[in-house]
This record gives sequence, C-alpha cells and structure tokens, in this order.
Amino acid sequence: MIGVQNVTKYYGQVCALDDVSFTVKSGEIVGLLGPNGSGKTTLMRILTGFFPATEGSVHVAGLDVATSSLEVRNRLGYLPENVVLYPDMSVRAFLHFCARVKIDGAVQRRTNVERVLSECALEPMAHRQMGTLSKGYRQRVGLAQALLGNPEVLILDEPTVGLDPNQVIDIRELIKGLGGKATILLSSHILHEVELMCERVVIIDKGRILAEDTTDRLSERIQGAATVRVRASGPHSDILHALRALKAVEQVIKHDEESDGPEGAVLTVRSSNQDIAREIAQTIIQNGWALHELRPVTLDLEALFVRLTREEQKEAA
Repeated sequence: MIGVQNVTKYYGQVCALDDVSFTVKSGEIVGLLGPNGSGKTTLMRILTGFFPATEGSVHVAGLDVATSSLEVRNRLGYLPENVVLYPDMSVRAFLHFCARVKIDGAVQRRTNVERVLSECALEPMAHRQMGTLSKGYRQRVGLAQALLGNPEVLILDEPTVGLDPNQVIDIRELIKGLGGKATILLSSHILHEVELMCERVVIIDKGRILAEDTTDRLSERIQGAATVRVRASGPHSDILHALRALKAVEQVIKHDEESDGPEGAVLTVRSSNQDIAREIAQTIIQNGWALHELRPVTLDLEALFVRLTREEQKEAA
C-alpha cells in the first residue's frame, strides 16, 4: 500500500534522506521513529506530495506520488506535525470546509463530519472557535480532518502530541481500531505509544534507515542471542545443571531474590539457539519438574531506539 524505493532528498547541499527504502502492507500500522532532524517529517511530506524527492520513487495505494499526486491525495489523510487551523472558524465549520474538498454529496459530507466529531470526542467543542481551543483539542481537530472520507492511507505525524493521558488513550484506541481498515504510517516521540499501537517500526537517523522489523525480532537481532525467563519447581541445583548442559546455552542466571526457597527457581537463560525455549520446556517436563513460566525476554522499544541511535553516533564519530 505504501512503497518507498531508494528515496533521497537534498535541501541545497544538505542530504535530509539518503537512499531510503521500505514498504507498508495494506491494513498495517507502522511506526516511524527517529530523533529530531532524522528525516521523519521530510519523508512524510514526500509521501503526501507536499514536495518531491530528489531521487527515487514513492507509491501510495498503487499510485506514483510524483505523477499522480492529486489521485494519491484523494486516497490519504494527513495529520502534519504542526496543525494549521483557521482560528476564526468553528470546529464544525472547519470540518465542513475540509469535507467539501474531499467528499462529494451534501449528505455524505454531513455524515462524515458528525462521525469524526464523535470519533475524536469533539462534539462538546463543535461550535467553539478554533482560536480558543487548547493544544490538545486543536490536535484532535487535525486528526478529525485527516479521517474525513475514510481514507485508505493515513499519514500521522505525532498524532498524540499535546494530549492529556486520557486523550492519549482514546486516540490510541481509535488508531488501533483503524488497523485493517486503513494503512497507517505514524511518527511519535512517545515510544511506549508506538509499541502499543504499531505492528512494525522503521527506525531512521541522519536520513538513513537503521532498522525495520517488529520489536521482538529487532530485539533478537540486537541482543545477538535468545533470552528466556524460566520459573520452575524442583531442586534448584539440578535445574541449573540440566539447563546449563543444553547445547548452545551460553549462560544461566539464577535470580535469588525471586526464587522462593526450595521451589520456584527463577532463571534467565541466554542461548545462540533462537528455539531454545522448546528444549528448556522438554528438559524440565522430562525431569518431572513443574514449569510455571517460560517467556522470551526482549528489549523494549525505548531500549532498542537508544541502542541503535547511539551505535550510529559511535560509527559516525
């Protein structure tokens, strides 16, 4: 649904994007992450036809953005980083104005406006002038106009910025509910929100893609080994010996502070074998011990982001 192929963008002599390529499948929610100045907003503006790439190609909904810009814009909704609104217009009047640009038919326009007012919890503010709104409500208006017309593709630049915690939860659930119905590419500095909303992440820094995958698979690649948490009942020393004897196990750590006496040993197992969990389960069960917990331990998105961007900084130094 979104295809970015070898995109490079120069501002004069400054390279903002350097040979960027990635795809977003139909119905997928993908997070675009990067520090300030990484090229996220530039990339989103190219995707929406705001300005062209210097080199490379971009396709949205099967259409080339460079040659079919108007058709692409008819199929997508865009929430820019800085929402520009008309301060003297009411929220409802502004949404009707946007709907006239996007949607044919008065009935369909009215239906769409009322739908997005409800979805973005803007009904109490519908008659308020936008110049009197808080930043959080202005952000909601920006998201509401992006949702008009049920676009196939949504490009959302910092969709939850300026919202209070309850508003963030509401918008997060709204965006997650759109998954499968619309293809969504969103950027955010709130890494926890991205982790909750997105199926995959694309991490960009200094105009180049550093990584593209699910957080679990990125964690495995960066850690270089499978890490598994185990909780089992049985003689602690025997469990330790049995797990350390498994082929490809590199380290077994016993967490004394969590292990409750003679039963319930809590261990962390590191192995070069990505399928080590199966062998651990078989070993514990075959020895007649009780297996209470067996789960992978992965880096969270914040740790992945910091690790990748700091390694990039070290390589550039």
